[in-house]
Amino acid sequence: MSILYLDSEKLYYSFLSGAQEVMRHNKVLNDINVFPVADGDTGSNLSHTMNSIIQESKIALTVKETMNSIADAALTGARGNSGIIVAQYINGIFMSLKDDHQISIPSFADMVNAAVPHAYHAISNPVEGTMITVIREWASSVNRYKDHAKDFHDLLSKSMVDAMISLKETTNKLKVLEDAHVVDSGAKGFVYFIEGFTRFLKTGLFAADSSLSKEDIEFSEYPVHDHTDISERYCTEALISGNDMDLDHIREDLSSFGDSLIVAGNKGKVKVHIHSNRPSEVFQFLKTKGTILQQKADDMVRQNETAHHRKYSIALVTDSIADLPQEFIDEHQIHMLPLNLVFDGTTYLDKVTMTPEIFYPLLDQVEEYPKSAQPNPKTVENFLGSIVAHYDEIIVITVAKAQSGTHGVFARAAEKFQSAGKKIFVIDSKQNSGAEGLLVMKAAELIETGMDYERIVEEISELRERTRILVSVNTLKYMVKSGRLSKVGGVAGAVINLKPVVSLDADGKGTIAAKAFSEKSNTSKIIEIMKSDQKDRKITRYSIVHANDEERSSDLKERCVSLLGFEPEYIMNISTIVGMSAGAGAVAVSYMCEKGATE
Repeated sequence: MSILYLDSEKLYYSFLSGAQEVMRHNKVLNDINVFPVADGDTGSNLSHTMNSIIQESKIALTVKETMNSIADAALTGARGNSGIIVAQYINGIFMSLKDDHQISIPSFADMVNAAVPHAYHAISNPVEGTMITVIREWASSVNRYKDHAKDFHDLLSKSMVDAMISLKETTNKLKVLEDAHVVDSGAKGFVYFIEGFTRFLKTGLFAADSSLSKEDIEFSEYPVHDHTDISERYCTEALISGNDMDLDHIREDLSSFGDSLIVAGNKGKVKVHIHSNRPSEVFQFLKTKGTILQQKADDMVRQNETAHHRKYSIALVTDSIADLPQEFIDEHQIHMLPLNLVFDGTTYLDKVTMTPEIFYPLLDQVEEYPKSAQPNPKTVENFLGSIVAHYDEIIVITVAKAQSGTHGVFARAAEKFQSAGKKIFVIDSKQNSGAEGLLVMKAAELIETGMDYERIVEEISELRERTRILVSVNTLKYMVKSGRLSKVGGVAGAVINLKPVVSLDADGKGTIAAKAFSEKSNTSKIIEIMKSDQKDRKITRYSIVHANDEERSSDLKERCVSLLGFEPEYIMNISTIVGMSAGAGAVAVSYMCEKGATE
């Protein structure tokens, strides 16, 4: 079948055919991913971008409208460095398209070449020998053959030869690729796309492959690649919408926040990709430019360690409600899933894109009080999937299921991997904050000793019954705002200046452990409870957390040291999700006890 013009339908199915070809080679692309970071996710990111084109784009009446739909879908679903580059290239094609009715071979050559600067311009520091090089050289080849090609299939078949040569040469253009003996993963993904695009124009046939919409559970490990130290930890991405947004200004302002910066899109919708150690500051800046529709901040350090430098045979997973110092988390390679915090109309990631230092000063300024949201089931599946690819045994410790649906989401996700032969045990900590953190800390220490999987699960399950948290609430207004206390109860408590000591019962439900009517008395009540527990069962370790009040935490520490005779394991700022209920100024002590005589 000879095709001389592309109408809306042919254009649409050419893109879908190309997208499917990329998705078919997801694993291959992950396997050879060593640049810019060897985190084995280029295939996954490109597949996510391509799947968005398949799922979200539509055939419209005109070629221009159809291309707009494809470009918008690509930008919305773009993920990762390569995904955002190819999405911007597709957007450049849309912006360069002139003929509303059909696309001739010369006009096709013009638009794929005119789109190249758009892709280059999106990248703060374009590196040759990558996807961007192959895109440029392929487009140049299309332009060379446009006047001699018999039809679209002939045009693309000839230019495909040049694309393959360009792809092969990427190995010699970047040392990291040469050392690993691979071609650039993103560039190979683009070549797969052109192969699929070309195949449709040869046959005129498109068959939707439903199996590609389902993410297969793969457990085989990626090849070991040498890779350099990661200077900017989080692969940070955002999709924002607004009016008359200036991409150049956004790119310039973001350049100081990290590296691998890409700003793609148009005046109405912008996709940002940056590797940064300050994702929370990135998003505070972006919210001044428009409405944040999507955000992501993947921990590339942990991803690399998981794939290439595992310390232990057992993976330990928890959620961001567990308050535990980042230094300890890093030392023991603990996988922490940030939970969602809906704040000022935007969904942030607890402790990653929203930190206590930013959160508490804004808490009394917002019209709508923030809310927490359990993680998306697919997010948890993907999170666990990235871990089970490298571990056979996984222990997950979650916030009390009486406090959050997070435990249930983890448990359901774990079932899918358990049915495929993986050992995953999801433990309901029946705790939160520092108490959950202490349980995770103990589990990490047991893993370090080499204790077997089943025994660790037994130890932690038993130890949670001997773990306790006592929270000194300075004011009830935050509990009322967060819905943890009724307005009537809040007013009544405020009248008598109630400052309760809040704890969790045996099932993890909130309870009042003591009542006080002053801050000093409140702290004394905590010490009295601890003194009783110290006498009955002996406190073996403790931690102190606070909601942006180092002075109160320091005072509580002094009293705990005086009572127990030893220092806390750590003192730190509390999770923003816990803090929105406890409120600014709250302080808590969590501790573990020895077994009692009757236990």
